[in-house]
Amino acid sequence: MVSLDEAVTARIEKHGMHFEVLIDPQAAADFLDGKEINLVESLATDLVFKDASKGTKASEESLQEAFGTTDLEPIVTTIVRKGDIQLTTQQRRDMQKRKRAKIVNAITRTAMNPQTKLPHPKDRIELAMEEARVHIDPFKPVDVQVKEVIDAIRLIIPISTENVKIRIRIPPKYAGRAYGEVKSFGTMIKEEWLNDGSYKCVIELPAGMQSDLYDVLNSITHGTVETDIVS
Repeated sequence: MVSLDEAVTARIEKHGMHFEVLIDPQAAADFLDGKEINLVESLATDLVFKDASKGTKASEESLQEAFGTTDLEPIVTTIVRKGDIQLTTQQRRDMQKRKRAKIVNAITRTAMNPQTKLPHPKDRIELAMEEARVHIDPFKPVDVQVKEVIDAIRLIIPISTENVKIRIRIPPKYAGRAYGEVKSFGTMIKEEWLNDGSYKCVIELPAGMQSDLYDVLNSITHGTVETDIVS
């Protein structure tokens, strides 16, 4: 459970009645991002209030009428998913900063510059977001905001979310170890083991993951891997 000092108020209006719970704001944000979060364990107190600031508890009759149940878990889920979550200015800034970093990381891993077929550096994405005056919602899921941000910064920089196909050839000495790493990066289009024990394949993956793939393969093969983009 979160402490009362760290909790924020999540509230909702249903059937003309007001309901509030005191919850960990980061847990609520993670839940809305799709993470497996036990919202009841993230409450400061196992109560649903009519007015949390006054300590006025909602009656079981009002909960039954508004939510169709008096069970805490579905009630809290509904309040967090469909209600409003009140943050202090600093909490909002901190959560926006964390969400912004997640969005930038997601864009660098899934998008590319269609002119070079390479991912944009993180600082270029961040500058484009600033120039486009992108607003980050601390409670809107990352995947939803990634699409919105890409649409916004497309006016600033060339950017595409297309996948790329990479042809790879790994020397016999490192083929066995590198095989599993390669398959974890994307969808295998074609693969074969050559007579000399080398491994050759074509893999399709999000454009932004190219650098990660190259880093892993160069580390394993000590720079002896051969790669090129399939047009």
